[in-house]
Amino acid sequence: MKAVIIEESGAAPALRTCPEPLPGRGEVLIEVNACGLNFADLLMQTGKYQDTPDPPFVMGLEYAGRILALGEGVEGLHEGQRVAAFAGQGGLAERATCSAERCVPLPDSMPMIEAAGFLVAYGTSHLALAHRAHLQPGETLVVLGAAGGVGLTAVEIGAALGARVVAVARGAEKLARARAAGASICLDSDETDLRAELRALGGVDVVYDAIGEPFATPALRSLRPEGRFLAIGFAGDRVPHFPANILLVKNISVIGLYWGAYLSFAPRVLTDSLRSLLDWYAAGRLAPHVSHVLPLEQFAEGFELLRARRAMGKIVIAVHPDAAPLSQDAAV
Repeated sequence: MKAVIIEESGAAPALRTCPEPLPGRGEVLIEVNACGLNFADLLMQTGKYQDTPDPPFVMGLEYAGRILALGEGVEGLHEGQRVAAFAGQGGLAERATCSAERCVPLPDSMPMIEAAGFLVAYGTSHLALAHRAHLQPGETLVVLGAAGGVGLTAVEIGAALGARVVAVARGAEKLARARAAGASICLDSDETDLRAELRALGGVDVVYDAIGEPFATPALRSLRPEGRFLAIGFAGDRVPHFPANILLVKNISVIGLYWGAYLSFAPRVLTDSLRSLLDWYAAGRLAPHVSHVLPLEQFAEGFELLRARRAMGKIVIAVHPDAAPLSQDAAV
């Protein structure tokens, strides 16, 4: 089978032919239809991600497909079933094995292309906003990087939870996408004195930050007393360092969120969140946006789009020939 492999530490990923994997006890073998790309995939290429596997390994954190075979002891799943998986690796390949516990059955209405990029982005934003920050109806939420893979989901989920959502992104096209996802107010990060603009709105209750500096500190300074700052990621490659006196004086909480860790210390929290999200999707409350669909042979182009932050929403690699683009604007 074809697979995108990192063969040794520090090496660039490469498309190779390798043996098909076999499911072990508690695992399933999946025919991969599509694989979603994530910022963590870039970190894995340099060994900077906290859960980077030992090389050699097949890249691709999350993917969707059909179960081909069940390993010993697997219950509750069946051959031919459509599933999405957060496996941590293996998705950029024609076949993948995955722990059955990391597979989520899909609604019949969900296309594989959408499913492939659903779990990490929506799961991260839902756990961050609903479980960690306890976002309430009527509160003001600021989303930094509001047109990115997780940012758009934060806008959408924040609006669904009843918040007033302020989207911060670069350029009119990205802001238009954020507004379509539910943002009430849109601020261009290239043309805005962010702290002044947010203070003019009366301050904010929650900041969702997937970018880092130079936007994190002015956003934090705009928080009202008892505001919550969610540290989601650092796509801008500058990790913020906040003076503790600001946190103390305004009773501000800085809250970290690493979604994947819940699989080890509180899996029920994560699975309950995903169940809610899939129910919302089935009810028409969520509309995932996939901006680019690329074939497996163009995986490097997908990573470059991610690295340059040129995509809006998710980038998905169509591994199987049947994984056709959803529409003309979701194709390259």
